[in-house]
Amino acid sequence: MSAHVVGASSKLASKCPTGPLADRWQKHRFELKLVSPANRRRFHVLVVGTGLAGASAAASLAEMGYEVSAFCIQDSPRRAHSIAAQGGINAAKNYQNDGDSVWRLFYDTIKGGDFRARESNVHRLAEVSVDIIDQCVAQGVPFAREYGGLLANRSFGGAQVSRTFYARGQTGQQLLLGAYSALMRQVGEGKIKLYPRHEMLDLVLVDGVARGIVCRNLVDGAVRSFAGDAVLLCTGGYGNVFYLSTNAKACNVTAAWRAHKRGAVFGNPCYTQIHPTCIPVSGAHQSKLTLMSESLRNDGRVWVPRAGGDARAAESIPETERDYYLERKYPSFGNLSPRDISSRAAKQVCDEGRGVGATRMAVYLDFRDAIRREGAGGIRAKYGNLFQMYERITGEDPYQAPMRIFPAVHYTMGGVWVDYNLESTIPGLFVLGEANFSDHGANRLGASALMQGLADGYFVVPYTIASHLAGRKLGKVTTDHAAFARTEQEVRERIERLVNARGTRTPDSFHRELGLLMWDKCGMARNAAGLGTAIERIRDLREQYHRDVRIPGDAANLNSALEHAGRVADFFELAELMCRDALHRDESCGGHFREEFQTAEGEAQRDDANFCYAGAWELDASANGLAWNLHKEPLIFENVKLAERSYK
Repeated sequence: MSAHVVGASSKLASKCPTGPLADRWQKHRFELKLVSPANRRRFHVLVVGTGLAGASAAASLAEMGYEVSAFCIQDSPRRAHSIAAQGGINAAKNYQNDGDSVWRLFYDTIKGGDFRARESNVHRLAEVSVDIIDQCVAQGVPFAREYGGLLANRSFGGAQVSRTFYARGQTGQQLLLGAYSALMRQVGEGKIKLYPRHEMLDLVLVDGVARGIVCRNLVDGAVRSFAGDAVLLCTGGYGNVFYLSTNAKACNVTAAWRAHKRGAVFGNPCYTQIHPTCIPVSGAHQSKLTLMSESLRNDGRVWVPRAGGDARAAESIPETERDYYLERKYPSFGNLSPRDISSRAAKQVCDEGRGVGATRMAVYLDFRDAIRREGAGGIRAKYGNLFQMYERITGEDPYQAPMRIFPAVHYTMGGVWVDYNLESTIPGLFVLGEANFSDHGANRLGASALMQGLADGYFVVPYTIASHLAGRKLGKVTTDHAAFARTEQEVRERIERLVNARGTRTPDSFHRELGLLMWDKCGMARNAAGLGTAIERIRDLREQYHRDVRIPGDAANLNSALEHAGRVADFFELAELMCRDALHRDESCGGHFREEFQTAEGEAQRDDANFCYAGAWELDASANGLAWNLHKEPLIFENVKLAERSYK
């Protein structure tokens, strides 16, 4: 169960610029190599994934003149999971004149991530945020507006200013439609070739450089290769390793994991975000969970009964017998405390026996006071669609009784390790958005995922990809190259092994068992004994899976069971790495909460002397079976002071 530790590694050259923090991105852009407009049409870029990061990158690169091919597993880019984001997108516009700035957004993000992210990346994200809003408004994104016509803002967790732009509870959908319109404009002009219902199953390397991908057509089962001069992975996070999460069922890790198995180093895999504001689990029949936007905590108050076992209806519990525990414990931030802290606080009161609802694994999110203050119409104008969604799912009217919420897996801060240019350790493989590990450290602040995806696609990779294309003297490569035939054959063999197992259990039954194990042992809280047990159990389950999985049908047709089976196989391997990463990191930080390392008040206890680094795992190709080498990228803080993270 041990892993070889390499230590600070030249393999992890971050390529972060030096000099004053506020000048680094501008300086770096000037120093990057350029591809002239006339030469861009010579280069072909493959973009895998068409959510916010992928659609914005593909549209931007095509607009600049590059040849682009875009691939998505859905029947339309409009169905990418970015559409499900609800609450908003951060930007340091300071429209409310309440003290916001690029520096404050930078600091809030560094602190929110528990000082486990690169200063240079986070400051660039804060800088670019102001341009994202202008870009989206120009595309027609219908952000909410104040009475006078100015764009509205609201607060989100981990901030004491209002910097979150929103379109009611449908911000992700509206932003995606903006990026989708830009993407489809380029498709219409013939500058982007779109391949819907194609799943990337492997990465093709030629002379150590990413030069193509192998995909399976999900409609007819055909396996086909595509060649290019660079590959962009924009495939989202891996939260579905837990089975129950707020992610769409199709969200998976396969593209990123295939890149990892070809040599891309995987960064901080144990950093998983648990969102505190989700509709609780209601039974074993569920295949996913539903997010209730963090924006609801602007007006909703979180509470539980003061006494354990109180089974009275919420309206029957008097004010003196209610514990508004977030307001009590974190008076400066209250109900808008960051997600990791709010989630653990909810778990703690439920573990004390003070949870509510039939399962006692829920807390109240109560709008009584806000409705009295603003009227039902005022609350409906802000959150109407979210209230409607809650009522349709639970059958309860949140205007009359408090919502019941509980934490659920939502986002993954870990991902493929990338440098400042968003390039992985495989030359020519760029990784954008949630698929990379770069900007959030150990915990993501709410409304920052949309910001990162669009920043990477619209404003970062169009600059940085040019240095790869202009600086590496790439020769022409087609799918006739032997590397494509070899990789295709490996893909077909993996598919056939799954189809031919002819066992007795469905992929979904294995996935559910793996997810429950991960939630129990590597979820909101972890400890060394549990993680060690999980690693052994995952290995046993993985062996059983390949021996006893059953997939009806064949590989030469539409086969959703086969799609799921391949993704579950990759989740089994990822799960072991997540547990190894959590086991090696003897500290608590952000979403990684080791029970052995907490303060007397139950807060996360970092160990900056020994763990102030990004942990990046390289697959050991020489080992018999799965084994990894751990590389460390030291995190240097020159502009902020490492401090105990407090929201009190």
